Amino acid sequence: MYRVKYLNPISPKGTALWTEEYQETEKLENAEAVLVRSAAMHDLDLPEKLLAVARAGAGVNNIPLNKCAEAGIVVFNTPGANANGVMELALCGMLLGCRDIVGGIEWVKSIRNEGDVAKKVEKGKGKFAGFEIAHKSLGIIGLGAIGGPLANAARRLGMEVYGCDPYISIDAAWHLDRHIIRVKTREEIYEKCDIISVHVPLMDSTRGMIGQEAISKMKDGVIVLNMARDALVDDDAMEAALASGKVHRYITDFPNDRTANMPGCIAIPHLGASTEESEDNCARMAVKQVMNYLENGNIVNSVNFPNCDMGVCAAAGRIAILHRNIPNSLGQFTSTIAADNINIAGLQNASKGEFAYTMLDIDQPTSEEVVEDLKKVNGVLRVRVIK
Repeated sequence: MYRVKYLNPISPKGTALWTEEYQETEKLENAEAVLVRSAAMHDLDLPEKLLAVARAGAGVNNIPLNKCAEAGIVVFNTPGANANGVMELALCGMLLGCRDIVGGIEWVKSIRNEGDVAKKVEKGKGKFAGFEIAHKSLGIIGLGAIGGPLANAARRLGMEVYGCDPYISIDAAWHLDRHIIRVKTREEIYEKCDIISVHVPLMDSTRGMIGQEAISKMKDGVIVLNMARDALVDDDAMEAALASGKVHRYITDFPNDRTANMPGCIAIPHLGASTEESEDNCARMAVKQVMNYLENGNIVNSVNFPNCDMGVCAAAGRIAILHRNIPNSLGQFTSTIAADNINIAGLQNASKGEFAYTMLDIDQPTSEEVVEDLKKVNGVLRVRVIK
């Protein structure tokens, strides 16, 4: 029996997938698995028996990845499960940026009790005029699960689309409209585009990427959309650019104390994945990944350990080892198995940064002696007996 703790409400479309081998627990200290959306985990004491954490969404800033890895806890996310919801919000953001819809709605609210509203609207609506997105140039930085479909949708709406993604996958590239213009650098996006939408992960190399230098290269009156991560945009530089008119509108899905009070900024309350479909898709993917790991040892879409998949074990036994990425670890594992007179029927080994994962299928049921011998190998964080 596996016990699962929910740190946030999780869609029943996902939790309905648990079999009778899984049971919800109210106490974190009893859990072998945790499902989380936005709850902060950095200050939580992680129980020794915890094996997996699954984020029902893409971002994992609320999870202590290295702390989990050191404890042999695999952290999963659900990339692409909420992509359509975020893509649709980006389309909405473009329209909100080009047309002063928000300002117009607020103005109507301000005059709603003055009487003769229809006549006043016809007289005053001109100050909220905007422009259409058709035939405008859209630059997309990051052509993955969100940026790629956004590029295709924008093409269908008659926009000229430029895309920049040096790490684009072959599969993502195959799905792009052939009329999308691929450029090699962000600078080309900055210089050529009327609207710029950012869809990249937050890393040291992307933190503050939309800053004073980047903005200075953009067209006057540009519209900037950030549906990816708050810290991708430098708030000081953006506020100055909005005040000077260099940036016409900044649309972000990540309000903070600055952007919520920033003239020219439309701050959406983190609604990118807030659709029934996105929450259902994320929950389903998270549950399936946790079940696959706990039952089979397979890792798919982990952010702190490498992916490794050997399917359902057909051998007599299977051992999974979470360990540091140290040279000759695999050799020591196989030597240890051989020393116990056990034949290896199949194996996989992969690494990700400082950490690695090894799966071994063996031709006899796993013994406690083998497990204890493997635990003694330098760099081993956790040994799991799958079968």
